[in-house]
Amino acid sequence: MTGGQRSGAAPVVPGEPDDARAQAGGAAARPPLLELENVTRVHGEGETAVKALDGVTLRVRSGELVAVMGPSGSGKSTLLNLAGGLDRATSGAVRIAGIDLGGLRPRDLARLRRRQVGVVFQDLNLIPSLTAAENIGLPLELDGDSVSRSRRNALDALDQLGLRELADRYPDQMSGGQQQRVAIARALVGSRQLVLADEPTGALDSTTGEGVLRVLRQRVDDGAAGLLVTHEARHAAWADRVVFLRDGVVVDTTGDPDTADTLLEPSTR
Repeated sequence: MTGGQRSGAAPVVPGEPDDARAQAGGAAARPPLLELENVTRVHGEGETAVKALDGVTLRVRSGELVAVMGPSGSGKSTLLNLAGGLDRATSGAVRIAGIDLGGLRPRDLARLRRRQVGVVFQDLNLIPSLTAAENIGLPLELDGDSVSRSRRNALDALDQLGLRELADRYPDQMSGGQQQRVAIARALVGSRQLVLADEPTGALDSTTGEGVLRVLRQRVDDGAAGLLVTHEARHAAWADRVVFLRDGVVVDTTGDPDTADTLLEPSTR
């Protein structure tokens, strides 16, 4: 392990007391904030149909960070999209805070996502015509916050990631790493209960990436539920639990990311 982490279910966050991290163990007693129940997602029809997920069941509680690992094409991003209500399951149920996403009208689903879910996308999805602060504050404004309050919250989120000086820059005035951290600040702004991150450190150097994971870990320790898609075991070491996918199926769940290498070998079936 590196960066002050330890093996097992609870990585050490530098500068954080052991008793504070131990509180994460209490997550197991809480009801799940995110539930995927026997979820299958099929793309296409007939002979061209591809089963991206096949009967996946997963529960993530408040105060728990779960990492999802697996080879390319294993279904990691599909799982994340379903968890955030960005895609709909072919069968099975996806619930956030007990609400079945499959039963919501599009308008109600969009409202739930704005209020409950923060997503860090691989392609960032920053709006080119908005500044960093405006990109971060936009979801809050859409949900009824005033412009001034949204900006204050956006600046607080930028402060967490050491980016206050970028508040009034547009995406094309930032480096790729800066844009990625702005996208992470957008996902963390406000009081969202569920944070989903798809390879959030992909464009960052190791030191900056560790800082981002520390912020994500702190948000979870403060009571959010987190789902992190990553291909690096050292990043999964920040999680309380690691789920391994292959061919759309959960092949193992463990608190020890060091076992990942054997589980990610190509199938010999």
